[in-house]
Amino acid sequence: MTKTPDIQDLADRLRAGDRRALARAITLVESGRADHRDQAMALLEAVGHDRQALRIGLSGTPGVGKSTFIEAFGLHLTGQGLRVAVLAVDPSSARTGGSILGDKTRMERLSRDPNAFIRPSPSQSQLGGVARRTREAVALCEAAGFDVVLIETVGVGQSETMVAEMCDLFLLLLAPAGGDELQGVKRGIMEIADMILVNKADGDLKPQAMRTCADYAGALRLLRKRPQDPDGFPKALTVSAVEGTGLSDAWAEMQALTDWRRDQGHFARRRTEQARHWFEEEVRLQLLARIAGDGALAARMRDAEAAVLRGELSPARAAAAVLASDS
Repeated sequence: MTKTPDIQDLADRLRAGDRRALARAITLVESGRADHRDQAMALLEAVGHDRQALRIGLSGTPGVGKSTFIEAFGLHLTGQGLRVAVLAVDPSSARTGGSILGDKTRMERLSRDPNAFIRPSPSQSQLGGVARRTREAVALCEAAGFDVVLIETVGVGQSETMVAEMCDLFLLLLAPAGGDELQGVKRGIMEIADMILVNKADGDLKPQAMRTCADYAGALRLLRKRPQDPDGFPKALTVSAVEGTGLSDAWAEMQALTDWRRDQGHFARRRTEQARHWFEEEVRLQLLARIAGDGALAARMRDAEAAVLRGELSPARAAAAVLASDS
């Protein structure tokens, strides 16, 4: 694909670490316009794939203090000389498709840090609130030289699984809880977590946070051991985003786990699987876009869908009929 001078200039500035260029590039990959899609693909080719960041996914229920934690953790990392990008995906308005709350207003100190970049993204009605082009945004952040990319999910439905699939580490942030609330954490979410962090381990809540952490640690020991984990992982730790305590220990554990996975080959295999999944998802999305752009085929698809809803055709038979008519 031919790269225009503007695209090449944008790629050069992005690779030089220009945060404005990065913001413009992410806007481009998030656009739904066909001409922008062509430019986005040219840009992704131009920036290359020779840089890698540690990709960390983060989920947690509303009110657990995700934004406060991300700001505190991000500042901890930038304080060590690392460059940190935050891709925060908020719930979107069904009418506008736009982000309800800009994360820069919730992470004011981190947004002013010259070694940080925060990008709230609309979910574009994707299942679980994960933006369609998050993978491309991650790739752009890596090309811009960021060392760590944090991806926050809204923490509902299947969004955790989707974010975990595109990350190297997946963190589950929880608040101090009682026994009934512990039962409410889905087993499937715990099975994909690499680390559980019990936030708000400060003040009057600290004893409860310690008990909650111990309960989760016990629950994690009952889960089937995963081949990508050394002894002692997944593990549960306490942190306080307000006081900043526990962040250093949590980061040290993340580094230890990542180093072990690199040494054992798990890290590289995971990246390979992520690339395969990205490719398959892109094929699916581009096929759907091609169908939508073909008036006759789109009409046949709508007719077939109506037949399914009326109970006249099974979904499998209707899909086969649509594809057969296009051959």
